[in-house]
Parts: sequence; C-alpha cells; structure tokens
Amino acid sequence: MKKKLVVIGAGMASGRMLEQIFETAPDAYDVTLFNAEPRGNYNRLMLSPVLSGEKTYDQIVTHDADWYAAHGVDCRFGQSVVRIDRDRRVVHSNQSSAEYDALVIATGSAPFIIPVPGKDLPGVVAYRDLEDTQAMMDTAGKDAVVIGGGLLGLEAAAGMAARGARVTVIHLMGHLMERQLDPAAGYLLQKDLEKRGIKVHCKGATKAILGSDRAEAVLLEDGTVYPADLVCMAVGIRPETRLANDAHLEVERGIVVDDAMRTSDPHVFALGECVEHRGQLFGLVAPLYDQAKVLAKTLLDQVAEFSPVQTATKLKVTGCDLFSAGDFADGDGREDIVFRDPGRGIYKRLVLQDNRIIGVVMYGDTADGSWFYGLLKDGTDIEAMRETLIFGPAFQGGASLDPMAAVAALPPEAEICGCNGVSKGSIMDAVAGGACTLDQMRACTKASASCGTCTGLVQQVMAFALGGEVVDAPAGMCKCTDHTHEDVRRLIRAMGLKSIPAVMQELGWKSVGGCHSCRPALNYYLLAEYPLEYSDDRQSRFVNERNHANIQKDGTYSVVPRMWGGVTTPAELRAIADAAEKYDVPMVKVTGGQRIDLLGVRKEDLPHMWSDLNAAGLVSGHAYSKGLRTVKTCVGKEFCRVGTQDSTGLGIKLEKLMWGSWTPHKLKLGVSGCPRNCAEATCKDIGIVCVDSGYNISIGGAAGMEVKETEHLAATPSEDEAIQIVLAVTQLYREHGKYLDRIWKWMAKVGLDWIKSQVVDDLDNRAALVARFEISQSVYRRDPWADLSTPAETPKWAPLADLTLEAAE
Repeated sequence: MKKKLVVIGAGMASGRMLEQIFETAPDAYDVTLFNAEPRGNYNRLMLSPVLSGEKTYDQIVTHDADWYAAHGVDCRFGQSVVRIDRDRRVVHSNQSSAEYDALVIATGSAPFIIPVPGKDLPGVVAYRDLEDTQAMMDTAGKDAVVIGGGLLGLEAAAGMAARGARVTVIHLMGHLMERQLDPAAGYLLQKDLEKRGIKVHCKGATKAILGSDRAEAVLLEDGTVYPADLVCMAVGIRPETRLANDAHLEVERGIVVDDAMRTSDPHVFALGECVEHRGQLFGLVAPLYDQAKVLAKTLLDQVAEFSPVQTATKLKVTGCDLFSAGDFADGDGREDIVFRDPGRGIYKRLVLQDNRIIGVVMYGDTADGSWFYGLLKDGTDIEAMRETLIFGPAFQGGASLDPMAAVAALPPEAEICGCNGVSKGSIMDAVAGGACTLDQMRACTKASASCGTCTGLVQQVMAFALGGEVVDAPAGMCKCTDHTHEDVRRLIRAMGLKSIPAVMQELGWKSVGGCHSCRPALNYYLLAEYPLEYSDDRQSRFVNERNHANIQKDGTYSVVPRMWGGVTTPAELRAIADAAEKYDVPMVKVTGGQRIDLLGVRKEDLPHMWSDLNAAGLVSGHAYSKGLRTVKTCVGKEFCRVGTQDSTGLGIKLEKLMWGSWTPHKLKLGVSGCPRNCAEATCKDIGIVCVDSGYNISIGGAAGMEVKETEHLAATPSEDEAIQIVLAVTQLYREHGKYLDRIWKWMAKVGLDWIKSQVVDDLDNRAALVARFEISQSVYRRDPWADLSTPAETPKWAPLADLTLEAAE
C-alpha cells in the first residue's frame, strides 16, 4: 500500500524533490500538494526575464497540469495551509485537509518589508511571485522606485526599465550588491545601470512612502523625494516559519533540519529557503536542489546527507556580466590579484590566502568564472600558476590556448552548471549516451535549465565531447533551406555559384523561387562575392531599396538627399525647398545624421522628385539601404578653436569614396575633430576621433535598440592611412558579415583581435581588401535616382511589397 506524502509549497525545491521521487520510485507515495499560489511549479529564477519581456510565463512553467496528472498528484492550488496537527498527522488548509505518513514543509521565504509609514499603501509590492511581476510589468511610462540594491532589486529595476519605466534604485549601503561585490565592481555595475537610464541612490535610508489612496513618492531621511507610481521592496527575505512555529517544531532563524532534512518531528521534513541547517540559511537555487536530492532519498529510505558547498552569484540582467563567489573582504594574510580594463568595463579580482583562492569577483568578462570557482571549491594550490592565474585557464603554462583547449583542461569534476550541480564529467557522459543537442542535455542532466547563465559553457563542453562538431547548430537561414547563412556563403564561394537560381538548385532549396527572407540575403552574398560578374537583382531587395526611399506607416515615402559630410550649399537648400513645395511635402526634417528628410512623398511623385533633385546635383542619401548611410562630422580645426584635425574634410573624403557601397546592414560613420566627440563617433559602426597626434579609429558602436560604445581598432598619424583602414575594415565586414548583422554583431562573432590581424597588422592584406573594395565601388557606386525614370514595379515572386526595411531589421 502506498504511503501518503503531503507537501506544503509547490516551489522549485519541492518540485525537484518530487521529480527525484517519481524517477526513482514512482509508486512509493500518493502525493498531495498544497500551494497558496493558484498555480504549480514555475522557474522563479526566470521571473526577471518575464518582467523585462524576454520570456512569457508559459515559457518558465516547469511542471504543468499534465505533469501533475501523469504522476497522480492531488493538486490543491490556491489553498493556504493554516494548521499542522502533528498528533493526528493531518494538514488543514482554508478549504480542505489531508492525512500524511510523511510531511514536507517547503514554504520558502517571505519578503522583508521595512516598517516605514506607507508600507501598506496600494502600489507597494515585493518581488517574490508572478503577481508581483505582473504589477511591475504595468509600469511603462511611469515612475518606479526599487528599495534595495541587491540581486533581486537590481533585476526588478532592470526589468521595469526595459518595460519603459523611469526607475530609481535606493540602496542603504555605499555600493550595490555589497554582499557579493567589492566597491570597484559595485561601481562598474552602477555605471552600467545608469547607462540604461536607471538612477541609483546609494547611502539612502527610506523614511516614508508618501501617498493618500496609493503610493505616490518615496521620502528619504536626507529629505530627498522620488516620485513613485510603484514601489518595489527588495531589501531581503526571511524564512517562512509560521506553520512550523505553530506546530511547535524546532525553529531558530529557519526550520531546523538535520543532514537528512528531517525536522524535530521524525515524520516531518523541510527543505528550501525556509530551513536552517547547521546554523546556515540558503537563498540560492543550487543548495536547494541539493537538499531536494537528499530529501528524496531520505523519503525512499536511502541514506543521504546534505552537505552545503560554496555557491556563486550571477546577475540575471542582460548586458551586465557579473560573477562572485567566496570571501573577498580584507584580512590578514590575504593578497589580491586585480585585472582592470576601464575602456571595456572589465574588472577581475582574486583573493588569495596560503596559495589558494578564497574569493572571486568578476565584472564585464565572466567567461572563466566556473574555472576559478572550481579552484576555490577544491582548495587547489595555485602557486605553480600564480603568474598567469588572473588570465584564466587558457593561459596556464605560459601560452594562450583556444577556448576548446581551456575546456579540455577542466577536470571531470569541474562544476559547469551551478544551479543543478552538473559537472563536466556528467555532461560528457550524457553526450556519450546520445544527448547531442542543448535541449536533450537539459532534459537529461538539467544543465543550463535553470538560470541559463552557464549555457555557453555547457555548449563548449558538448562541442568538446562531440569532437568539435557544432552543438545545436543555428536554424537554417529561412524555411526554404536547412543551410545557415555561413554555410550558404561558404558554398557560394567553394562551388562558384553566381546566380540565385544556381544557389537554389545546387543547394537544394525547398521552395521554388525562395522567400522574402532568403532572396535579399542571397542577392547580397552574390553581389559581394562577384561584383564584376553578378548583376544586382532588384526584385530581391526590400521595398525601400527597390523604391529608393523609406516607406512610412501611411504608405507615403521619405526622401533623403545626400549631403557630403553633413555640408550643404545655398543652391542645394534651394533645390530641396523647391522640391518640398512642388510636391507638397508635409514635413521637412533635419535628421540625426546631418541630412534633410522630405517626409510624406507620394509614390507616384518619387521619380519626378528624383529627377529634380538630380538636376540640382543632389544624389541619393541611401537612407533606405543596407549600405553606407551617413558620415557625420563636426567642423574640426578649420573653424573650431579646439579642433585638432580637418574632421569635415576627412568625413567628406570618406563619404565620397564609400557612398553607394552595399554592406550586410546599414553602415554609419562619424568623424569628430577632437576628443569632445561632437560628431558622436564613438557610437557609430565606424568612428574616427581626431587627436593632436592623428586619428583614433574604433568600430562596433550602436545607438539603437542596443547601445554600445565602439572598441579601439587602430591609431595613425596619417589621414591617408586612416582612410585605408576604414575602407579595409568595411570590405572585411562585407566579405564575412552575416546579412542583417551590424558590425558589432559581426565583431562579437569573429573577435576584435582577428579583425586587427587582418586590417591593422597585415599591411598586404589591408591593401588587398582596399583593392577589392575599389573594384566593387567601380561597379556599384552610382546614383540609383539617376537610373530610374519610373517607380520600381512590384515583383511577382514573393510578398516583398509588404515588407519594409524596418520590419526586416
């Protein structure tokens, strides 16, 4: 006869315990599961991506109704347990009761609400469950204040900021996440958050939450007032022990359990954030999952002991890479190894004692976090690698190895997935057993199935186990083919394919004629590979490129004449004004790229306007193209008292050399005459900042949906060499970039060091790249307005007429 198991709390810890029981002995227990929330187990670690809009609730559900039904679980969701009768072994909720042979208390933790006036007002929430998350999702365009600058508070702040809220974080201590970070890393974190528009107020003590019917503002002890339509309290958690206290179980800070997760009652067990084990509380998921494994074995009469291990901290905020483990406080007999790269926002600190790592703090580059964490946990003597230790596993032995060699150097017991305690050896064994995709690995070992921050490392280990084969290869470039963009481009070159029909025929396209996704990409790859032999297929371009103007939401178009380097003349301005009046243009606007945009042009007027502008000497600004858009300049030394070089002249030279060039995505340049950077060169695809000694060239900036600062590529005293470097890196991007990838995405794939080796270090290769660029320009650098007398016809093969350039991006 089955025993009766009652579980209070359907969280991640109890869910993992039930998984272990059902996998090992599915017929051992009849399970009754109470949960105060009206739902079952979901991945609470992923509430932050739900808040920010990266995931939906359905995507983070770990046990759905079908799972519970398949295992015969009596689910009593939405029922709060009010009393445990230990004498009769009965659990009473506000709606029902259930008898037990064994009881598991997994009530988790409760948020700590600071006792200030206004704490009970509507609009004041914690951040513990889906309801809290949903409240914070409705903050677009509103003011939100987060009280608490720890892990949870910062994830809440970043999520609401991503939703469009104006967010302020108030933190009592001197720097953010002081329990996990030292002041230097805390500073970098604050700097990154402020770049996202999140205001951070450290050393701020909350005095009251102001408002009458609901929260309206937060008042600090120093008199500062921050407006708040919503206030999120994220100052800490406390074990939820009320049921255990009422049942007269032994409770200290948490419900006291032994190594088998048994409470002071031999029939009652506990796990999760509500427990205290050997004086220690637990708030991270990895030890909770270890508890679940131990308790499952205990309930199945197997011997197991919970022995907590050192845990690491990672922040789940997109773009903020942070890793922390161990003890990094100052102390006698300790020494620090610190690596700083302020330009890239990278900081690494190792705390050593007796030739062993006892603390790790990393910000900006956390790729080696698991390796350092393994050395810390194992107490490895690092004396032999002391000189190169800070540079990670790839540099041990004095030479730089590739990432796969670093993975190979990890011992089998090295922990890869901290949340689920999955080692390198377990992943290797799973691959040997047939788990060859990431989804299969997650199903088999649960590696990367929780917070997801270890996914890249899991994939590297799998790739190593598979002999270098691609793990979870990206999907085909569209539904028409299983080939990736990289495969198609490589095969075009290897097989000498010189037309779209040839590519589709030889590579086995699934649909005749292709689609609106693959045809523009194929057209670009062929154009870039064979500029002298391939004829541009206008029907394989997006509607904006076919009509040489940007379609607007009302079906009209915008026309942007080119102004070299942002410089114009009275005659050009008169021509633009005449065209605006003649064709009844509803708006004439100066663009951010130092051009003039004629908005609201009717399609039937386009060819006539093109003709008029051409006659005045104006050519297309290519504002619609996957190609060079603008070269933004400041006035430079010719007029400005602090200018160091002729930035305007250089910008004009570059634009006249590069206009009309097609690239994988739009290409924006900036040339600033001095480090004051009035032309915003450091957020362009390619930027040049003029200095007294010459020209600093950087690449990979962005100022759209992604905001990125450029990274330094080269410095030169020569204007001619600066031009050559810009042309060469553009051609390298044209030849290797994936269609619709901006330079920063391409750079992330190939690495800045490789780009430097091709463009800066290898002068012969640079010259060859420039020569190929010039060959391409000799064919395609022409004004498209001058080539057309009638608007482009809608192609007959695909629905491109309905696809705007913006939609494609």
